[in-house]
Amino acid sequence: MTRYLPEPAHQHGTRTETAVLLINLGTPETPTVPAVRRYLREFLSDSRVVEIPRLLWWLILNGIILNVRPRRSAEKYAAIWTADGSPLKVHVERQAKLLDGFLGQAGHRLVVDYAMRYGEPSIKEKLSKLKSKGCTRILLLPLYPQYSASTTASVADEACRWLLKTRNHPEMRYVRDFSAHPGYIAALATSVREHWARHGPPGDSYRLIISFHGLPRYTLDKGDPYHCECLKTARLLAESLDLRQERYQICFQSRFGRTEWLQPYTTATLHALGQSGVQRVDVICPGFTADCLETLEEIAIEGKSTFIIAGGQDYRYIPCLNERDDWIHALADIAARHLHGWPTQETDDRSAFEQSALRAKALGAKF
Repeated sequence: MTRYLPEPAHQHGTRTETAVLLINLGTPETPTVPAVRRYLREFLSDSRVVEIPRLLWWLILNGIILNVRPRRSAEKYAAIWTADGSPLKVHVERQAKLLDGFLGQAGHRLVVDYAMRYGEPSIKEKLSKLKSKGCTRILLLPLYPQYSASTTASVADEACRWLLKTRNHPEMRYVRDFSAHPGYIAALATSVREHWARHGPPGDSYRLIISFHGLPRYTLDKGDPYHCECLKTARLLAESLDLRQERYQICFQSRFGRTEWLQPYTTATLHALGQSGVQRVDVICPGFTADCLETLEEIAIEGKSTFIIAGGQDYRYIPCLNERDDWIHALADIAARHLHGWPTQETDDRSAFEQSALRAKALGAKF
């Protein structure tokens, strides 16, 4: 027998609301070993993330990984932690507030909030909160530009698990990807141009490294479109920048375990470029819409060390889109397109008949 979540008190005639819920991957609550262990346990227990037999993986995860990795990861989190907390959570919270303002200026009356797939605030918690506010239409907007079963699909899974426990469902939509959205590509290109304006244009010995989060190679072989969408994003970015093919390199970071992942690997690429005499490298990570451990520590700190030790001279990381105006405008456009047909403005809550009557009355006609 299904045990449903408590339903909020219902009153007839109560105005219903439309909501947008931004969702990102997640973060530990603090840069400590216990907090990181809790976060990794939830993250790495997701069968969308690790696709190997459950019993075998349970033994590896609980017998080895959760006894070794949390300490190393906590040290890395501590290196990028801010006075306001986790960089990822800080950026996503600000993005939600700015998106609320941008959509409001465009005439939309919405509830805008954010959640994390792993850690807090959870998707289930925020969906229940939105429902209690009278939201009967909810747009899930995962902040993953490129679709993958291990990211976007996992968000849908979690939302569906909440729906299974909910008696009175809200309408729900979700954004699958925005890997080729013109505003997103334009914001990336502008961020690179601004970087060049500050640090000088590309010279003869230059590479722009376009680094995406990696996935096991078998995901591509099994039909996951992530690799293709990454290549599409990178191609559109390079075309926007008028970069010749020999001036940029697409690669994949964050490899975990011994199995083959999508190649070329970012670390190996940086090492090879440093050894080959390339003097300057700029790195951008279009798969991340907010700076986090994988960009601030792995790319900005470890990546620089790899390139310089190998013989490179000039290494710079180009920050994620974070709270850039052009990115928030693009995000507002993405949301507005997927909200199409839902009432998000004052007049939308009136029936077509009522709106016609009001227009006729305003024109002085008898109705």
